[in-house]
Amino acid sequence: MGISADNVHGLVLAVSSSIFIGSSFIVKKKGLTNARGTGTGAGAGGHAYLYEPWWWVGMITMIVGEVANFAAYAFAPAILVTPLGALSIIFSAVLAHFILKEKLHILGVVGCVLCVVGSVSIVLHAPHERNIESVKEVWHLATQPGFLVYGGIVLIVVCILMFRFEASHGHTHMIVYVGICSLMGSLTVMSVKALGIALKLTFSGMNQFIYFQTWLFTVIVVVCCITQINYLNKALDTFKTSVISPVYYVTFTTLTILASMIMFKDWDSQNASQIVTQLCGFVTIVAGTFLLHRTRDLESKPADESLVVEPHHPTPNSTTR
Repeated sequence: MGISADNVHGLVLAVSSSIFIGSSFIVKKKGLTNARGTGTGAGAGGHAYLYEPWWWVGMITMIVGEVANFAAYAFAPAILVTPLGALSIIFSAVLAHFILKEKLHILGVVGCVLCVVGSVSIVLHAPHERNIESVKEVWHLATQPGFLVYGGIVLIVVCILMFRFEASHGHTHMIVYVGICSLMGSLTVMSVKALGIALKLTFSGMNQFIYFQTWLFTVIVVVCCITQINYLNKALDTFKTSVISPVYYVTFTTLTILASMIMFKDWDSQNASQIVTQLCGFVTIVAGTFLLHRTRDLESKPADESLVVEPHHPTPNSTTR
C-alpha cells in the first residue's frame, strides 16, 4: 500500500514529536533529581520540582513534542503515529548515556536498530486515514458498544490501581504508575485524535466547535493529560529512566492500538498480509525496546529480574539512576 500525503504529514510530525519527547524525559529527570535534594520528591508526593528550571525546560520540550504528536493524529491513523513513539526511546537512550551516565551497551545499539526497522515496516504498510467530515462521526464511533465497554474497563482498572494499589505498591511495583499512565493514555489518544480532526475541519472552513462533542473531547483530553503527567512524574522520580521509557512505550502503544482498532476500526480496509506485516513491525519494535532496556541496565540488575523493580535511591554523590 502506498503512503498517502496525509500519512506523510503525520509521519514527519510524529518523528519530530519523538525527538522532543525523548529529550524531555532526560531533562525532566535531571530536574526531578535536583528537586529531591531541595525538598520532597515527586515520588513521595512533593512538588519541589516546580521550582526547578530544568524540569520546566523538560516540560516545555515535552509540550512541543506533544503538540507535534497531536497534529500527527489529525493526519494519520493511530496505528501509524503511536508506534513511532519508539524513536523517542532512541533519543532518550543516547542522551541518558551522555547526560545521566546510564551506560548504553553495544547490544543496546542493536535494540535501537530494531526499533527503526520495525517503525519503517509499520510506516510502509499503515492504513490510510479514515475520511471523516464531522466530529459527530467520531462521537458516533466513540459511543458504539465495543468502545464503551473498553472505556469502562479502563476506568475501572485505573480506579483500582489508584485507590487500592498505589499507596501499598506504587513505590516498589513500577507497573502501578505505568499502568495508570498507559490506560489513561489510550483514552487520551482517542480524544486527541477526535479534537485534532475537529480542528483540522474547522481550519478548512467547517466549524466543529458548534457541537458539544468537540468541547467534551477537549475536557477529556485535559483530564487525562493531567492524570498522565502526575503519575509519569511519580514513575520517573521513583524508578530509572532506562526502565520507565521502554515499558511505558510498550504498554501505552499496545493499549492505544487496541483502542484505535475498536473505535476507528483501522484494519477494516486492509488485507491479512498488511495486518500481519504491521504486527511483525510492532513485535520488532517491542523486541528492540526490551533489548535496549535490558542492555542499558545490565550493570545494575540481573538479567532475569521481573518488572517488579525496586526504587533506586542514589547517594548524594551519585550521578546515575
